[in-house]
Amino acid sequence: MAKHTTISIPEPLYKKIKSFIKGTGFSSSSDFVTFVLREIFLEEGRKTSDKRKLIHDKLKALGYM
Repeated sequence: MAKHTTISIPEPLYKKIKSFIKGTGFSSSSDFVTFVLREIFLEEGRKTSDKRKLIHDKLKALGYM
């Protein structure tokens, strides 16, 4: 199991998160924040992968690969 740590956020933001997750599948504000951060990093990874493929395709089209 992964180790956990504590991150502080402003209380007004915490209250917004608690209100936002009511009636959802998130059991805590920590679960929601973890989900959101994972999604951000996954999206960033997809963008990086897409950029690499685009560069590869351009270099291939130019005969460098």
